Amino acid sequence: MSNDPAPQNKRHLSDAVREVKIAAAERQDVIVDMKEADRARLELLYNELQPVFDEVSEDDDQFDFALSSGAQPRLWIDAVAHVHMGHDRRTFRFVLDSRYGRSVLAEADDLMKMADQVTIYIAERTVERQRFLAGDDFRHSRQAASEPVSRPQPAPPPQAAEMAVAPQPAAKKDHANTSGVAVGLLWFIIGSLVTLFAMGAIFWGEISPSIAGF
Repeated sequence: MSNDPAPQNKRHLSDAVREVKIAAAERQDVIVDMKEADRARLELLYNELQPVFDEVSEDDDQFDFALSSGAQPRLWIDAVAHVHMGHDRRTFRFVLDSRYGRSVLAEADDLMKMADQVTIYIAERTVERQRFLAGDDFRHSRQAASEPVSRPQPAPPPQAAEMAVAPQPAAKKDHANTSGVAVGLLWFIIGSLVTLFAMGAIFWGEISPSIAGF
């Protein structure tokens, strides 16, 4: 009969690593399954709200209807509001992220009730935008009404028009008078020179015999 002790099982790191990987894969499968389940329920809500999304005006850019993946799938309504699934994976949570933190707008485990809450939110945002645009138009209209209206000036009466045109002939007359004065002055100078020349000739004719007798 052998007295050797029974062999003991040795611990191997490789076995432990394998077991950890298996457990992590199982947890990952559970997480993936939960994410897929959350996204599937949000897709049902999206399809239920599709007619409402289609009725929103194309020029209203405040909404952003989209399904996003990630660690927590979300159905975005606009830049600050979205719907995601609660921790129980059955409750829809409609939340609003603002500068003051996150607030819950509505919670419901019934898809139709949540669709009603989202529809009311979209309607409220649409009315707010319409009021804002109406107030902006009203302010512009009041500003335009307060500005003075430039009216066309009435045409001057015929007498005023004639008076306005009168200086032009006067200018021409002054120019003509100036030319006449210059011409008369020139002739006066020429006549004076001729007279002086004639008088000099007469005077020279009288004194030239006397000068010759000497």
